[in-house]
Amino acid sequence: MSNKGFKTKKSLGQNFLKDEIVIEQIAQAAGCGPMDTVVEIGPGLGVLTDALSERAGKVIAVELDDRLIPILNTRFALRDNVEIVHEDILKFDWSGVSPEEGGDLHIAGNLPYYITTPILLGILEKKVPAKSITVMVQKEVADRIVAPPGGKDYGVLSISLQYYAKARKVLDVPAECFDPKPKVDSSVVVLDLKEERALAPDEEGKFFRLVKQAFMQRRKTLSNSLSGFDGKGKEEIEEILLRNGIDPKRRAETLSLEEYIQLSKEI
Repeated sequence: MSNKGFKTKKSLGQNFLKDEIVIEQIAQAAGCGPMDTVVEIGPGLGVLTDALSERAGKVIAVELDDRLIPILNTRFALRDNVEIVHEDILKFDWSGVSPEEGGDLHIAGNLPYYITTPILLGILEKKVPAKSITVMVQKEVADRIVAPPGGKDYGVLSISLQYYAKARKVLDVPAECFDPKPKVDSSVVVLDLKEERALAPDEEGKFFRLVKQAFMQRRKTLSNSLSGFDGKGKEEIEEILLRNGIDPKRRAETLSLEEYIQLSKEI
């Protein structure tokens, strides 16, 4: 379905995917089956919605732009397993979403670049019981999401999302696949949510504060960047680091997720 005649809004980050092969690859990566429910974020003109609805038992397409609602309602009027919801995904009530018995909940979508992080972290922090999240994001953001320790892409976003899920990049999507053509390339990332988390709910706040402080001045050594965390001086921080087999001279980007979790428990 072409977006000819529909004027996209820059403020909503609207770039409509038009490559049919890529659309099919995203729908396949979403991993949904006939018993599953998929919440699609930002369906736009419904091209991915169409592909998802051929695989899933139900698709709940959440669209913010009121101009697209009648287009979507018309397109899927005869598709019983598609529900169009006019809502901001950041305000969406996830408590009312549940798959059929024996099925799983999946999330998919082409995320607006400017609110990718709030959307993903919002879903994960709310502990939405999804099995996976398959999203198209800006390529640079995708590289940060899946980054291993040690490189410039590894940071707070990498650790935060990898705490909640196993992240993998499945596809790079050039700008030519969109209309209008964006200024950057995109990538498709799959987050397979972990059934169990390493920390208790009341411990997670400290963990995320620790990670943010470590990366606040990432060129500093850990003994310096973490000095003052939870009222602990530099010497005490150094003792804790050494006790956990971590050289105080290491920098934030060299620590693995597991090392940050262990430090959070110790401090």
